[in-house]
Amino acid sequence: MADNPSFRRHPHPFSIDLVRWLPSSATSPSDRLLAAAVHDPSVASSYIHLLPLADPSSPLASLPLPSRATALRCSPSALAATTSTGSLHLAPSSSFDAGAAVAVSGGAGFHVGPVRGLDCGGEEWVTAGEDGRVHVIGGGGDGRVVARRVWDGKGMAGYEAAKWASPAEFATGGAGCGVQWWDQRKGDAPVTQCSGIWGHGLVTGMVHSIDIHPSRKHICVVGGSSGTIFAWDLRWPQQPIPLSGIGLHGIVQPVCESEVWEVLFDTYTQSSDIISSTSARILPVMICSEDGILAVVEQGDERPLELLAEPCAINSFDIDTQNPSDVVCALEWESIGVLTRGRDAMAEE
Repeated sequence: MADNPSFRRHPHPFSIDLVRWLPSSATSPSDRLLAAAVHDPSVASSYIHLLPLADPSSPLASLPLPSRATALRCSPSALAATTSTGSLHLAPSSSFDAGAAVAVSGGAGFHVGPVRGLDCGGEEWVTAGEDGRVHVIGGGGDGRVVARRVWDGKGMAGYEAAKWASPAEFATGGAGCGVQWWDQRKGDAPVTQCSGIWGHGLVTGMVHSIDIHPSRKHICVVGGSSGTIFAWDLRWPQQPIPLSGIGLHGIVQPVCESEVWEVLFDTYTQSSDIISSTSARILPVMICSEDGILAVVEQGDERPLELLAEPCAINSFDIDTQNPSDVVCALEWESIGVLTRGRDAMAEE
């Protein structure tokens, strides 16, 4: 892929930890914008940069952070980041004005330590931290941001991921707790839990990322340690569906051999079967990994579609929801990669 004109690397002077597409009404592809969490180890400073797709090496604006970013998400109205010291930062997507940004400070009243789970559910955000705490954050009606603690695990089990399924439901995952499903209409406690394929006693695992398809809120796809990817269908909560790693047909068939940092349903790749909205078949999933793999995984397909094989970790990636052929990724070797897929190039052989 290094010589493929559909993939471009853009060197950056700082470490790129996370990258996201910003929702945009731009009519020209070159006018689209990216948000990136960057870290400068020489002076121990961290920022969120607003970057033009045309030249991702030249920031248009910056939002300073008190510590290294651990999660980054964009909604139509706001951009949010959490940090290694437990804080949450919200900035308007339209102006990215640092003066208009609001923050919830880390500490006893919020999170203590890294907050790696972050997602927007319309009017509210959810955070989940390594301290075992889960918060739902919304407006207080007077311009303030109010964080309501939903759960406190007292540090017994930490969280690495969080994802909304509906305005009332979300999923979390992390160390020692598999994947948990929460329904705010039923109180402040998980309503069901999946231990994942790790629950079979084969390997101790960590959930790093969760995605939920907007048209199938009852299905989660999960990425974690040891190259593990599985799906969890709430209709059969005790029967996780392995897509890669331990348990697939009774043998190990990992897409990669390291940590799967992020997973996203890939709305661009066409499934090999015609799928109805009621089908139990899992839709194609894109993943990135510590060993530099960006690939599309499909249930029952023994050959994942490898998009990139980099000599360094791919820390993060995002699919443009408005142009799902386009993928942006954060490379450990201080660069941003932009991949443009074509229908012909992606076709199955």
